Amino acid sequence: MNKPPLLISACLLGQPVRYDGHGKALLAPELFELTRRYQLFSICPECQGGLPTPRPAAEISGGDGGDVLDGRARVITQAGQDVSRAFIDGARQALDSAIQHGCRQALLKANSPSCGNRQIYRGHFDQQLQPGSGVTAALLQRHGINVFNENEMDGLLHPTKQQP
Repeated sequence: MNKPPLLISACLLGQPVRYDGHGKALLAPELFELTRRYQLFSICPECQGGLPTPRPAAEISGGDGGDVLDGRARVITQAGQDVSRAFIDGARQALDSAIQHGCRQALLKANSPSCGNRQIYRGHFDQQLQPGSGVTAALLQRHGINVFNENEMDGLLHPTKQQP
């Protein structure tokens, strides 16, 4: 049986690629079920965009990922460094990978300035969330790729169930 391809955030596979140098691995039963149903292709847009691990935390200031792609917002570190170019470059590489592998779906890390698909931190480094997508999630969505986060696994494991 050919399994459908699924783009997945490397940190959700436990790879230590997050800004703090850690991973955020899915629970073993969830990961087992994903690997049973899908062929996984891991990405870390921030690393692929050239940012080191660990790296300063970054948030989107002035909008969301779509606004960053359109030049209306920036991704900045708490020290004020603009890292938008790295986020955009990483998003483009993630999209290239999705296209290369025929991925129509992606499972990305919630709330991330790259990968968040429903909400992201609001750009004030105060732990407050706002509606919106990260840079990579926005680019994938613009190209018709359905983006889920780790709290929406039902949509991938049971696709007939309705998403919120």
